[in-house]
Amino acid sequence: MSETRARPVPKPGILDIHAYVPGKDSAPEGVKLHKLSANETPFGASPRAREAVAALADRLEIYPDGQATALKTAIAEVHGLNTRNILCGNGSDELLGLISQAYLAPGDEAIHSEHGFLVYANYIRAAGATPVVAPERDERTDVEAVLAAVTERTKVVFIANPNNPTGTYLPFDEVRRLQRGLPPHVLLVLDAAYAEYVRRNDYSAGLELASEVENVVMTRTFSKVHGLAALRVGWMYAPEAVIDALDRFRGPFNINAMAIAAGAAAIRDRAHVARSVEHNTTWVERLTNELGALGLRVTPSVGNFLLVHFPDAAGHTAAAADAHLTERGFILRRVTAYGFPNALRLTVGSAEANEGVVAALTEFMAR
Repeated sequence: MSETRARPVPKPGILDIHAYVPGKDSAPEGVKLHKLSANETPFGASPRAREAVAALADRLEIYPDGQATALKTAIAEVHGLNTRNILCGNGSDELLGLISQAYLAPGDEAIHSEHGFLVYANYIRAAGATPVVAPERDERTDVEAVLAAVTERTKVVFIANPNNPTGTYLPFDEVRRLQRGLPPHVLLVLDAAYAEYVRRNDYSAGLELASEVENVVMTRTFSKVHGLAALRVGWMYAPEAVIDALDRFRGPFNINAMAIAAGAAAIRDRAHVARSVEHNTTWVERLTNELGALGLRVTPSVGNFLLVHFPDAAGHTAAAADAHLTERGFILRRVTAYGFPNALRLTVGSAEANEGVVAALTEFMAR
């Protein structure tokens, strides 16, 4: 008779989580790698940020400033904000997790859009709550569907704006309509990781709304346009009551000294950001047109990536395209887990990488 051995068991919801799987980052041996799977900037970090990191190399034994004062000050300076409403974190991912832990409990519900960032559901489940999916319309968050999903158990709504992996966005009047339609005790989280890339007159990341009402939070990251993905730097702007709640239980040194210094330097280097955005704007339009001319459908994007849909005919599937591109060193992101089994997400890379992807897909679609 086999012995049943007791062991510690995680709380309900933890084992329902599917661990986040990053995009692949390797190419066959001997082939030049063009990693276009993680929405990283081809421009790298600002030279000022690299200098700031190097200056700390002889002080690694010293604890960082637990309040990240220098980083908050730089963010407030650039955006014209109040430092009391800013909280910095180990990437915006940490801040999303803190929000979930602070505002969700077993029996609660939190809403995210159909093709929203995968970590939302993971953080919701980790808090013991239930994720609720709001269907999208034309691969864009549908305000009516989100509001229809609200129940007496809803406590948080997560909206990525722009959204990953679709690249679509909600105009600011729609965001305001969503906020007005929510009960005042429901927290609306606007994840604006790609905000710097957006060049639309009807878009706002959410700073104004977070300043005006008590139930809106905006999160941002330094991992994209600022090129600090390796350091994990994020921030949020929120009502003081939300900042106070999260500040009570976050890690006392949740953002390291190099991340603080690099972030403060990066956000002040507006010329570096402008060059990156200009490159992206040019290539998003060019890639959309050139891939469309090959017979591929590209979801209109305002981010630094494109969602490319394959026709699933004559062997022209996303899986086959992924294999074809990988053999040539072009690594894109499979997005089956996001509900797009026949699409790939393409990060806008260097001119060489972008031209190479178009050439490889031209060959692929012609075979």
